Amino acid sequence: MEQKVDWDLEQFNKLFGLRKQDIHTYSPLTLAYLGDAVYELLIRYYYVEKGNAPAHDLHVRSSKAVNAAAQSDLIRQIEEKLTEEELAVYKRGRNARSYTKAKNATTSDYRRATGFEALVGWLFLQERWERLVTLLHDGLGELGYL
Repeated sequence: MEQKVDWDLEQFNKLFGLRKQDIHTYSPLTLAYLGDAVYELLIRYYYVEKGNAPAHDLHVRSSKAVNAAAQSDLIRQIEEKLTEEELAVYKRGRNARSYTKAKNATTSDYRRATGFEALVGWLFLQERWERLVTLLHDGLGELGYL
């Protein structure tokens, strides 16, 4: 039987021949790019673990939490819980000038969502799993998604 091994980014980097980059060199939009994927994966995982369902139903459920308006609401719920460093990362992402426009959101929601995604990407790269999960749980719970 295969033994379970703790997985981390260092192991991933080693196996794939990657060098760990200085997190301060990442642009806020790069952090948001990564954070968008991490957040969506965690939301999808949550709904899959809640119970097996057709893929379309899972998509409909997860889409309610994975959009600019929902992410904007989520960051508003947790903003007061952020440390100074986390708040600075969020603000860098929020204030970054993106070349894309929101399809189904206001500009302010889109910018707050970008800041939120930058924070998620930053926490992921810092391997601060517990902090990331705690913030998501608090925000999603207060918004009624859990």
